[in-house]
Amino acid sequence: MRIVAALGGNALLQRGESPDADIQETHVTSAVRALTPLLRHDQVIITHGNGPQVGVLAVESARDPELSRPYPFDVLGAQTQGMIGYWLAQALSNAVPDRQVGCLICRTIVHAGDPALANPTKFVGPVYDETTAERLAADRGWAIRQDGPAWRRVVPSPEPYQILELGMIKLLMDSGAIVICAGGGGVPVTRDEHGGLRGVEAVVDKDLTAALLAAAVGADMLLLLTDVPAVIDGYGTPHAHPIRRASPARLRALSFPAGSMGPKVEAVCRFTETTGRPAAIGRLDDAAALLDGTAGTIITP
Repeated sequence: MRIVAALGGNALLQRGESPDADIQETHVTSAVRALTPLLRHDQVIITHGNGPQVGVLAVESARDPELSRPYPFDVLGAQTQGMIGYWLAQALSNAVPDRQVGCLICRTIVHAGDPALANPTKFVGPVYDETTAERLAADRGWAIRQDGPAWRRVVPSPEPYQILELGMIKLLMDSGAIVICAGGGGVPVTRDEHGGLRGVEAVVDKDLTAALLAAAVGADMLLLLTDVPAVIDGYGTPHAHPIRRASPARLRALSFPAGSMGPKVEAVCRFTETTGRPAAIGRLDDAAALLDGTAGTIITP
């Protein structure tokens, strides 16, 4: 069975936690422990979010007195792919030492005219109270939005169209390796009028890229692993309840926040509509149960 498992960035650095390396490495080890039942029996491709991490690097870059200007988000995205990919590769090699692990820094084609580039929605970095967030936005030219009870920076998140390293991903996969790839949705790049590639100041949504990746490699199932047990209908209301099974049509008839659950729902709908195969959204610790259909939200045609 071929599985694409997408780890949420918040599963690797939880809300309000210090972004210290040892804290994140501990979460990565726990994440791999949750995936181990899949790794011993299935062909697994792992991708991951980078919202908290890329935001931390952006703050560090903005404060660095040696830089004439902060590093752009395409460069920061590549840095987080290497950092998180390294942690995952280490934990995977320790968990299943008999398996080869390959980690690829990937680029994702986006369109230069995508209207999303002018409408920041992707949460990055730490959480702030409203007063602090407004001060930082004024001082640094950030766009900010409310994320639950807190506030965070938001950056553009254009639509992913193609993963440039897809051929390499397939080669590694066919060799029997566990593949880590397309972290943070991949580094966003566009093609100019001469076919040249240029980085884009944005962060691609990792769930939409995961759906694109899963369909391209012929995955039997797409797992979106996060810190919530299931998709919640009526979240934040007295009538809130988990959705255990649904079709894409049912999910599309409901409304979900654009900065959090919305892209996840859109991603599983696209995968299932495109391939006719199931997808699931749920807690990282429930990865094996999601595969069995006994936890989370299962999406079928």
